[in-house]
Amino acid sequence: MSGMTEVSSLTGRLLVATPALADPNFDRAVVLLLDHDEEGSLGVVLNRPTPVDVNDILEGWGDLAGEPGVVFQGGPVSLDSALGVAVVPGGASGEAAPLGWRRVHGAIGLVDLEAPPELLASALGSLRIFAGYAGWGPGQLEDELVDGAWYVVESEPGDVSSPSPERLWREVLRRQRNELAMVATYPDDPSLN
Repeated sequence: MSGMTEVSSLTGRLLVATPALADPNFDRAVVLLLDHDEEGSLGVVLNRPTPVDVNDILEGWGDLAGEPGVVFQGGPVSLDSALGVAVVPGGASGEAAPLGWRRVHGAIGLVDLEAPPELLASALGSLRIFAGYAGWGPGQLEDELVDGAWYVVESEPGDVSSPSPERLWREVLRRQRNELAMVATYPDDPSLN
């Protein structure tokens, strides 16, 4: 039975907002799912940079954060909390994970922001800090998927630290090997077409 849950889990995958998704919190959003099971889902929006410098809220972590070195709005829930998502090269292999980092999927994992940044500095390939997260209760995300609100695609480690987050929605769609690649050309405002 656990094999079924594992196969149906979307942890580590990307949710890419369809043009039809009407929620302004998720317009053209690319969400990395950090957890997805029968109790619900949790993820972070990868393409919502804020003007707030990482060092302004988390001293020492700004030097490890990729460009742009700002906090990203991870979603509409708990905006006063911070999550660190990092890629650790080789984190997908059987070697021991560095202290202060917990693997989520492949080389992508969560960082303990209470740990001293120096502890992880040498192990991190990239780091992004998120204020808040996107959350769904049991069955809520599945309902949105049935309604056609999201495309589900594979993530790549570089998605976490894209230096051009404003282009991430189109880039993720463009790399798909099916009709989704065409959606990348969808106009920002279809009424102007």
